[in-house]
Amino acid sequence: MSTDTSASQASAPRYIMMNDTDNVAIVVNDGGLPAGTVFPDGLTLVDRVPQGHKIALRDLKQGEAIVRYDVAIGYAVRDIPKGGWIEESLVQMPPARELDNLPIATKKPAPQPPLEGYTFEGYRNADGSVGTRNLLAITTTVQCVAGVVEHAVKRIRAELLPKYPNVEDVVALEHTYGCGVAIDAPNAGIPIRTLRNISLNPNFGGQAMVVSLGCEKLQPNRLLPENMIPIHKQGEPYVVCLQDAEHVGFNSMIDSIMNMAEARLTELNKRRRETCPASDLVVGVQCGGSDAFSGVTANPAVGFATDLLVRAGASVMFSEVTEVRDGIDQLTSRAVNEEVAQAMIREMDWYDNYLKQGGVDRSANTTPGNKKGGLANIVEKAMGSIVKSGSSPISGVLSPGDKLQQKGLIYAATPASDFICGTLQLAAGMNLHIFTTGRGTPYGLAAVPVIKVATRNDLARRWHDLMDVNAGRIASGEASIEDVGWELFQLMLDVASGKKRTWAEQWKLHNALTLFNPAPVT
Repeated sequence: MSTDTSASQASAPRYIMMNDTDNVAIVVNDGGLPAGTVFPDGLTLVDRVPQGHKIALRDLKQGEAIVRYDVAIGYAVRDIPKGGWIEESLVQMPPARELDNLPIATKKPAPQPPLEGYTFEGYRNADGSVGTRNLLAITTTVQCVAGVVEHAVKRIRAELLPKYPNVEDVVALEHTYGCGVAIDAPNAGIPIRTLRNISLNPNFGGQAMVVSLGCEKLQPNRLLPENMIPIHKQGEPYVVCLQDAEHVGFNSMIDSIMNMAEARLTELNKRRRETCPASDLVVGVQCGGSDAFSGVTANPAVGFATDLLVRAGASVMFSEVTEVRDGIDQLTSRAVNEEVAQAMIREMDWYDNYLKQGGVDRSANTTPGNKKGGLANIVEKAMGSIVKSGSSPISGVLSPGDKLQQKGLIYAATPASDFICGTLQLAAGMNLHIFTTGRGTPYGLAAVPVIKVATRNDLARRWHDLMDVNAGRIASGEASIEDVGWELFQLMLDVASGKKRTWAEQWKLHNALTLFNPAPVT
C-alpha cells in the first residue's frame, strides 16, 4: 500500500493505492476533493471525487482492466482520463472465477514463532470450552413463545438477577423458526443444528434451558436429543412446555419459567473467572457497512490481529461466502492441504447453486451504502474483505451451523448478511466478535461482546460512543497497521476478561438471531 502523503498538512489532498501495479487509487480526504485539485505528485482531478472513491492514475481505454489490489476489479465502460472519477457505472464487473483449476495448497508461508504468555480471565466449562461472559440463556423452540419469554426475561432481570451477582445477564434465544417449515427437508438441518449449537455456546455454561409451545414441529427432543446433549440436571429436565395441562393462565407459565431460571442461575452463579491462555479464544471476524477504506485500514488491522491470535494458538473464523468468492484462488492456495481446499470449493459451489435457485448471483451482495462508500462491485469488495483473514494458513472449513472443533484460522461458510453471519459464528462456538464498518452500524449481539472497528476518522469522530477502535488513523498516517492490530489484540484480551465493555454492551445494543433456513417454508 502506498499513500501520497508528501504534504504535512492534514488537509492536503491525499490518495492511497494498494499495489504498485494498480492503475487506480482512492481519495483519502474527508468530504472528498473538488475538480482541479492537484496532488503533491502533480496528478490533477478532472472531476469532483467523493471520499473513498477511485481516481484514474493514468488514461484508461474502453475495455481496459481497472486494477486495484493487483486484481482486475472490472473493465472500463468508456475511455477514462487520468485524474477522472471512476464511479460505479463506469466499471463492468468481470465474471466469477471458475471453481476448477485452482491453486491448491501452493502457499507455504514461513512458520511464525508462537506468541506465548498472553492470557485472559474467562469462565472454563466442563467440556473444556471457555466463556468470556456468564449468561443465562433461554432457548425457544418456536416463535410462538417469544412474547411469553420476553415477559419472563424482564421479570428474571428485575427480580432474580440481583440475587445472583456472578451472572451478568439473561438472554432469550428467540428466532422465527420452529413451525410452518418443511422440518424434514434436506437443508432443514442447517437451522436446527444452528440453534442447537447456539444453545450450548461457551458463554452460557454449556447447559440448555428450553421453552416450548408444545405443538410445534421443532420439538425439544429434536432440537436437543438426550443421547447427544443432556438438557437436565439431577433428573429434572430444563424444559417448560406452555401447553402442558399444569399451566392455568398466563402467570403460571411465567412462574414455571422463573422457577427453572432460578435453578439455572444457582448453577451459573458458582462460575468464577480464572486465568486462561489466549488459545482459549474463539474469535469471529466480520465486516458490515463496508466502504473502500475497509480493505485499507480496518480489515488489514484485523488481519494482523488474526495472525497474532493464530500464533497464540486461538481459533479465528472468517466467513461471508459472496465476500470471498471472487478471491477463491487466494484462499485455496493458502489451505494447509488439498482436503481443506476442496472443502472451500465445495462450500462455494453449494452457495453458487443456492443463489441460482433464487435467480440472482453474487452481484446482489453489494449495497447502496457500499457503493456510496466507493466500492464499485462485489469483486472490489471481496478483495478488501479477505484481508481480515490475515496471512496464516487456512486449517479448516465449517459448513453453516456446524460447531468448531479445532484451532487455527478457519473458514466458516456463511451468508454475508451481518445478522445471519453473526448467528452462525455463534453456533460455531464464538466467544468474542470483531466487526469492522466504514458506513457505520450499531450492530451488536446479546450472547457475546462485539468489538466494532471504524475504517475512517470521520466515522470514529461522529460515532465516538459506538466505535471501539479507530483504524482510520492508518489512512491519515497517525498509526500503522501493526499499531492498530496490536491495539485490537490487547483490547480483545481485556474485553474477554470483562475488564472492558464494548460500546454495544454499554448501551445494551443487540440484533435478533437470524437463522439461515434454505429449506422450504410450508
